[in-house]
Amino acid sequence: MKITKAVVTVAGKGQRALPLQTLIDRDGAEKSVLGILIEEVQRAGVEEIGLVVRSGDEGALTAVAGNHAAHLRFIPQAEPSGYGHALLCARDFVGDAPFLHLVGDHIYISRGESGCAQQLVQVAEREACTVSAVQATREHLLPYFGAVGGRPLPNRPHLYRVERVMEKPTPTEAEQQLIVPGLRAGHYLCFFGMHVLTAGIMEILERQLAAAASPQQVTLSHALEELAQQEQVLALEKQDWRYDLGARYGLMMAQMALSLHGRDRDLVLTRLLELLAAGG
Repeated sequence: MKITKAVVTVAGKGQRALPLQTLIDRDGAEKSVLGILIEEVQRAGVEEIGLVVRSGDEGALTAVAGNHAAHLRFIPQAEPSGYGHALLCARDFVGDAPFLHLVGDHIYISRGESGCAQQLVQVAEREACTVSAVQATREHLLPYFGAVGGRPLPNRPHLYRVERVMEKPTPTEAEQQLIVPGLRAGHYLCFFGMHVLTAGIMEILERQLAAAASPQQVTLSHALEELAQQEQVLALEKQDWRYDLGARYGLMMAQMALSLHGRDRDLVLTRLLELLAAGG
């Protein structure tokens, strides 16, 4: 299985302006959030990138993509009809091939030399199936994420066979249905914001959307729950960092994280200490 395409969703309510924001990347260069995401995808060896956008946003996104714009294909979502619908809009773009998927309102920071998406793609190509990146997350954060339950694969560190998927479960639901052997008490495997998905996900999304009373009711979690009953779906536990730019202080926290894990770490730490001293 070879991954040659990626889909990044940037059409959601409250999400559209985030890719346009500017941050200082780990290399000290000023980049748009979209530019950082494109480079994350390209580090995984994927060059064709479909952006699911609200109609009319193409010009602004092209401008901030800069030299990367040639690798983009814009996929319009005419109305804000939810996450599942946004992904389904990319069906013609991906065809029958597996694809990498990232959400456009997160920044990802790897602990190692290889990128977060690069690690995920390598596992998916080796296992030849859908693989979702997940992270052990405290139960009080469950209202913000989809989460999975399953069992560790023997002799495959950090890799789990997915048995259940739930969208923003309550702690009680998670305790009853999303137990993962070996995980710390009060922690659950929540989505990291990137996946490698097989084409089967599109058929499920189409069917679920046709049956739903409202398209907003259909999420990727719902589709993955059904997919896991039909074919192998794995979860790769990440030890890296994700930052939700749409959260309160999200952009600030992402910028701090990039700075503290980049070449200007010492300078930023010095300035922070000066700021703390002045505030005291």
